[in-house]
Amino acid sequence: MSASAPRPIRCAIIGTGPAGWTAAIYAARGLLSPVIFTGPQDGGQLTITTDVENYPGFAEVVQGPWLMDQMKAQATHMGTEIIGEIVTKADLSKRPFLLETESGAQFLAETVIIATGAQAKWLGLESEKTYQGFGVSACATCDGFFYRNKVVAVVGGGNTAVEEALFLTKFASKVYLIHRREQLRAEKILVERLLNDPKIEPIWNVAIDEILGETNEFGGAGVVGVRLQDVNTGVNRVVDLDGVFIAIGHAPSSQLFEGQLETKQGGYLVVEPGTPKTSITGVFAAGDVTDDVYRQAVTAAGMGCQAALEAIRLIAEEDHHHSLLTAKEIAEDFSHLTLEQQKVATKS
Repeated sequence: MSASAPRPIRCAIIGTGPAGWTAAIYAARGLLSPVIFTGPQDGGQLTITTDVENYPGFAEVVQGPWLMDQMKAQATHMGTEIIGEIVTKADLSKRPFLLETESGAQFLAETVIIATGAQAKWLGLESEKTYQGFGVSACATCDGFFYRNKVVAVVGGGNTAVEEALFLTKFASKVYLIHRREQLRAEKILVERLLNDPKIEPIWNVAIDEILGETNEFGGAGVVGVRLQDVNTGVNRVVDLDGVFIAIGHAPSSQLFEGQLETKQGGYLVVEPGTPKTSITGVFAAGDVTDDVYRQAVTAAGMGCQAALEAIRLIAEEDHHHSLLTAKEIAEDFSHLTLEQQKVATKS
């Protein structure tokens, strides 16, 4: 617990993906002097995305980390304050809202924009935990380089899995795509690219039963293969490979607000339809922490914009109301003065 009094701020933004940075840009432009907390993954999921070809404004493909750096620079230029810490506690029971970071620093925020995004899901296998960082990864962009001329597998059937598989062909000699169904959920254009890539071999209707590994003579652990189980027949088979990339989706990072804000299936925060408003006045949600349908950088940015505009509108209305009350109180006090006292007060 911080020994000093909590610091008052007008607008706190939690998370620095497209939603968070866009909210910061608009909140700063609206003179709210926003404070943004970076969280565990500064820049969000785009920092682990390579080619971004569907974000408006760029005729050529841009890199995800570069795009996030540009958003960060713009937000900073507009006057956003960046705090490189994780918010570990949030009390939304009363306004202003009390936030506390990992260092114990406390803040009292008039408005809070939640843009915490989502994190990668894992299979939940014990062998998966054993070899995480030693052949098991959830980020091809981060770790693909280490598998140059090696054999790898990607697990999943959505956009993320297909994108990861395509990216890994830049390094690996062969990429297996392991999917428990016969069809992919990914966008058609991505599926076509995958099926036409000679380095990629899909394996349908199977699930990973165990990730196989061994310890070398120096005591280091590493993946050597996977044991697959046919989901229809139950028959097992072993595939030799050097690395496994898990790409089965993401879970919203909403745990901090559990029991305080309403959630829907999967843990996504509930907002009023068409708005970023949660059930608590002054608390807004934007991006992948609430969006379980579109989950795109551009839609996240749009929601961040909406959240900031709502925060600006709310504070402006409250400031106006407060100024009217103050003026009324002054007028009432003035009316109780004698004529002579009023003349003296007016001169002063």
